[in-house]
Amino acid sequence: MDVIELFKYFVGAKSETPDDGGLLDFIEEYLEGFNAVRVDVEDVKNLFIYKKFSEGEHLCFAGHVDVVPAGDNWDADPYEAVEKDGFIYGRGTQDMKSGLAAFTQAVKETKEFKGTLSLLLTSDEEGEATNGTVKVLEFLENNDMLPDACVVAEPTCEDTFGDAIKVGRRGSINGYITLNGKQGHAAYPEKAINPIHQIAQVLGNMAGVDLDNGDEFFAPSKFVVTDIRSGMQVTNVTPNDLQMMFNVRNNTKTAKKNIIAFVAEHFEGLDYELRLTQGSYPFNTNIDTKIVKLIDKAISDVTGISPKHSTAGGTSDARFISPMGVDVIEFGVRNDSIHSVNERTSRKEVEALCRVFKTLIANWK
Repeated sequence: MDVIELFKYFVGAKSETPDDGGLLDFIEEYLEGFNAVRVDVEDVKNLFIYKKFSEGEHLCFAGHVDVVPAGDNWDADPYEAVEKDGFIYGRGTQDMKSGLAAFTQAVKETKEFKGTLSLLLTSDEEGEATNGTVKVLEFLENNDMLPDACVVAEPTCEDTFGDAIKVGRRGSINGYITLNGKQGHAAYPEKAINPIHQIAQVLGNMAGVDLDNGDEFFAPSKFVVTDIRSGMQVTNVTPNDLQMMFNVRNNTKTAKKNIIAFVAEHFEGLDYELRLTQGSYPFNTNIDTKIVKLIDKAISDVTGISPKHSTAGGTSDARFISPMGVDVIEFGVRNDSIHSVNERTSRKEVEALCRVFKTLIANWK
């Protein structure tokens, strides 16, 4: 197989979370001569597969075989990998079977390497992500097998292939507020405490507000209101309470304690409860590390473009890898149709991505 044939095979597998579509078994067989470790947990399939070529550092490629459900109204079967006008259509073409195919083929074609090459794969990235990459990392840590550096092949490019890599990600903090009032008759507002009126007085100073100034790598952490619910859908009764949800994609300057203080400042004198949860924490890989310098060079060699170093976007499994002391970056095809109907990526990008990874491997000394 070449990388495009492999890519189409991957896209043709219906691997909706947590189903791996049989891809992990296939990859284990495809990478003949590599040592395979399965770390399956409940219905989640995980594979760590590696080969020590010689003494030296351990370079890992990480990613997921699972995809979100395809949904309806596709122009063709989303699990057929239809090629048209230079594009290949199908669920997961961008997120992230293009990256999966590119690094699998690059590793398969490697004959010499100064160190160890590995793949860390899961079927639980698009879901809860509790039994996927984190479980493999626990195994690797317990067996002294953690890599020195890692490439997560999520789609990172914006307008042109090669224009951006991720050197970090923001964290994500979810907030849940209950604002307590006193139910009453709309004709006698003085006898009630209307939480909708209370929130209206403060919301303008909270919604969309930056909680810090950001820095050269991170945008400001922003207070984003995502849901407000109250009342009984009648016109003559004021509500007893109000529920508000919000999200903060936080950088390294804002933590839960800062959000608690921010809410307390604006809700002073009000009767409320606040609950915060955090599913991921911000991280930033130093741009002077070996992995950043060599991926930059590989991209430049293949595309002629010097990529920008970004921390924008949502979360990825890199959030689990970085805290283990592993230098991690993300690089993949353009990100303009992930999770959408008629998701697609170009043949040229997949081929170029594979060349970038082969160049990175060849330059790793």
